[in-house]
Amino acid sequence: MDWNRVEGNWKQIRGKIKEKWAQLTDDDLDKIEGRREQLEGKIQERYGITQDAIRKDVDDWLNTLH
Repeated sequence: MDWNRVEGNWKQIRGKIKEKWAQLTDDDLDKIEGRREQLEGKIQERYGITQDAIRKDVDDWLNTLH
């Protein structure tokens, strides 16, 4: 799945994001509004992971969506 589809289906995909990154809050997801850079920033803030690792993690997660 490409990121444009994630943005377009943000409300439906939020649950899958919370399953993967449970430390993200509903408020975080409201502020992110489907923007990948915002998502990566919040994951980095909550989990303390490097930006490169987050980018790979998000890419891997995207590949699991159908």
